[in-house]
Amino acid sequence: MATFTERMAPVLVLWLAVSLSGTWAVDKGNFKTCDQSSFCKRQRALKPGESPYRALLETMELTNTRLTLQLINDNNKVRLLLELYRLQGNITRVKINELKPLKLRYEVPDVLIRDPPTEPLSLLSQDENGVVLSLGAESQRVIVSARPFRLDIMEGREVLMSLNSRGLLAFEHLRMRKDTFSYKVTSTVASVWDNIKRVFSSSQADPEAEKKEETDPAKQAETAKEEEEKVEDGMWEETFKSHSDSKPNGPSAVSLDFSLPGVEHVYGIPEHADTLRLKTTENGDPYRLYNLDVFQYELYNPMALYGAVPVMLAHNAQRTTGIFWLNAAETWVDISSNTAGKTVFGKMLDYVQGSSETPQTDVRWISESGIIDVFIMLGPTPKDVFAQYASLTGTQAFPPLAAVGYHQCRWNYNDQEDVTSVDAGFDEHDIPYDYIWLDIEHTDGKRYFTWDPHKFASPKEMLQGLMDKKRKMVAIVDPHIKVDTNYKIHNEIRSRSFYIKNKDGGDYEGWCWPGSAGYPDFTRADMRDWWASMFAYDQYEGSMENLYTWNDMNEPSVFNGPEVTMHKDALHGAWEHRDVHNLYGFYVQMATAEGLIQRSGGVERPFVLTRAFFAGSQRYGAVWTGDNAAEWDHLKVSIPMCLSLGLVGISFCGADVGGFFKSPSTELLVRWYQTGAYQPFFRAHAHLDTPRREPWLFGPENTALIREAVRQRYTLLPYWYQQFYHAHRTGQPIMRPLWVEYPEDPATFALDDEFLIGRDLLVHPVTEEGARGVTAYLPGKDEVWFDVHTFQKHNGAQNLYIPVTISSIPVFQRGGSIIPRKIRVRRSSSCMMHDPYTLYVALNPQRTAEGELYIDDGHTFNYEKEFIHRRLSFANNLLSSVNLAPDAQFSTRSWIERIVILGASKPSKVILKTDDGQESQLEFDFDSSMSVLTLRKPGMNAGVDWNVMLQ
Repeated sequence: MATFTERMAPVLVLWLAVSLSGTWAVDKGNFKTCDQSSFCKRQRALKPGESPYRALLETMELTNTRLTLQLINDNNKVRLLLELYRLQGNITRVKINELKPLKLRYEVPDVLIRDPPTEPLSLLSQDENGVVLSLGAESQRVIVSARPFRLDIMEGREVLMSLNSRGLLAFEHLRMRKDTFSYKVTSTVASVWDNIKRVFSSSQADPEAEKKEETDPAKQAETAKEEEEKVEDGMWEETFKSHSDSKPNGPSAVSLDFSLPGVEHVYGIPEHADTLRLKTTENGDPYRLYNLDVFQYELYNPMALYGAVPVMLAHNAQRTTGIFWLNAAETWVDISSNTAGKTVFGKMLDYVQGSSETPQTDVRWISESGIIDVFIMLGPTPKDVFAQYASLTGTQAFPPLAAVGYHQCRWNYNDQEDVTSVDAGFDEHDIPYDYIWLDIEHTDGKRYFTWDPHKFASPKEMLQGLMDKKRKMVAIVDPHIKVDTNYKIHNEIRSRSFYIKNKDGGDYEGWCWPGSAGYPDFTRADMRDWWASMFAYDQYEGSMENLYTWNDMNEPSVFNGPEVTMHKDALHGAWEHRDVHNLYGFYVQMATAEGLIQRSGGVERPFVLTRAFFAGSQRYGAVWTGDNAAEWDHLKVSIPMCLSLGLVGISFCGADVGGFFKSPSTELLVRWYQTGAYQPFFRAHAHLDTPRREPWLFGPENTALIREAVRQRYTLLPYWYQQFYHAHRTGQPIMRPLWVEYPEDPATFALDDEFLIGRDLLVHPVTEEGARGVTAYLPGKDEVWFDVHTFQKHNGAQNLYIPVTISSIPVFQRGGSIIPRKIRVRRSSSCMMHDPYTLYVALNPQRTAEGELYIDDGHTFNYEKEFIHRRLSFANNLLSSVNLAPDAQFSTRSWIERIVILGASKPSKVILKTDDGQESQLEFDFDSSMSVLTLRKPGMNAGVDWNVMLQ
């Protein structure tokens, strides 16, 4: 018979979940404000002014690869070490650490894909006030000012960015606690030594001895009076609600300010449910970066959510720059602006009165522990910044083609029969899909890597049934492990001592879905290797090659922990959890993706979805925006949330279609499918307590509308896949704000209700209830855009009002582009593998167009050598296909079955010339009312050279 604890575990977990979710709205009291986070409150209390830090220029050392320089805090005589590097690709790296810390401070490993290659720094000038260093290209230089310490990065006469210009550099040095025995011994010895020195010292002061004193750790205990005497609440112990943080290392926060002259628009630092353009924070909390499990989060505020990417982009019409703050501890980001709050009238008044105040945005980063390690990406274009960041942290993983299709999920499909029924429902209603998902209820008592023996008794039979239809499954594997001596996974982790430890050295345990759970220490490489090995087919019983993985709850979520997460004084070997917190989900996804690769012998590309993430997570799979709600505002905010993620490298983003919590109206559900079909990750998901919402349950009219949205996704899969290929190769975002492609157009800078997919598709989803029209901004002064549904041509640089009905999805193709589609939609993407292409050629005012065609096997790593990549171009009435990768070996059975030219004139005849020299005349239709020319059945193979001449 089960023990009382075992029987009560599900009840307790349900009670905790209900307590956390309340009435399906976030309980903000569960999460800290800046005032409740002692280091944030302490650092924010420092006001701009003259910095206590000065640079000791006599300590400067300049080698071919770096500059080092000591800084001293004149208030407490603690010295820091500044390291400055010029990196390849127009990046400057600044590191600041204690010169002689009591113990090592944490530096983030594994996020950078390599030790960034450096370029030579050269000294241009030096005097007692500072030094000037050349950054090479474009007359860029760094000015290091000594008193007070300040860094300015300049190009010509223009200041691009300043560090510590507001004097907010702060570095809480590690110190011994005053009321400990070791501190008292050290202080006593230091005091006695001082008395001895005074007795024997001569009247002549020795400046070298003074310098040595300043760097003596024992002396620091005596001279750091100002900081030592002012012990504030939360420095050595902190309590939040019923939770205590023991803080054995004391205060260790770091902070630095950055000034951005000429900048009014900053972006990034996801994840927040907020607008694309970041707001100023003077009148509220800073933006918080601290991975947390937040039930049905509140919109349009700076609260922390599931992931944290400490990267900010700054943009104006002349330049784009970026700041990458490499720190995995809890972080807060303050933003202020000298133009914030000014109305349009106020700005006009400034102009009329001749006000010469240059717009400026000031940003301040505050982290609880670690060091200052910041990469300043100097652009100058948006695409340069994306390439610079990709050179540091890598690019978006190239997913299998099927993962770019539609995913059907809910918590939970009840059993194998339910899965079979839902799968059949898609066929019956002629709606394609690629993956069906299983949440936590598919396991044997929330034991991951297992199956419920009654509901999912024959998982391989179920998976084979999906495989026969060329479909796949995703099953959840969370990182909290049920504490149960009859559970193999738990026993192995415990026997290998792989669990995170509590502050007293025992295995850390918290409550999550299984009840009492342990948390594997994914910061350990040996733990990650073991975890990866558990995905082998002979270890993960019932798994097959069409089973993929979803990592949820990996912030980590601890239902009975502070802020629903892990205690900060838990231990990962030598490091506290506070040092590594934001890395945990990154490591879980890393290990899981490696497991899926290893199980196939390194052949198959993995697909892994994660909820928690950090810088570099793009290398391992997809993310989603977490536990949203079936509300119109949640639909709207999915756009800026995914745009923000794309700007910092994570392109594979989506939101739960329909909303996770609550039940959507049929109108909201339809509009969400129409929006989700044009976002990179396209998955419907719903909470356990919501009514079922498979696409055919809302009447035939709504089924038809949803079917059409999903089919539009599948016709565009060639284009979507091409965008993923480019994101993987270059780091450019897939779903991107308009300003990325139109960086000089201020009208695009704050737009976040429309977006581009790649360069060539503009989407303005309908996100207002009962909407009868939307106004879309079409950019590009000398450009044209074609409605993809009607082929109507519109000029760029205008706000276009578009009447809409419930079936409308406003999408436009840029004039000057060629987009491949597959019009024959089948039950899954794999079923369409060998189907023919239709090319949509949209002519610009110069009557030219360019595009690409990318094809590979859709699922293996062979794409690195075996693929087709062709340039499609139209000019002088000649449409041609040219091989961009002559060394890549791949063949396709697909052919070109139709070419549609928008903005065309009627030819007298059309001639096709193939690579074997054969010529033939093609049939065509011409719609003179819309200037659309359709070439029917040209029939050439998609992988060969050909020309089509309009005569």
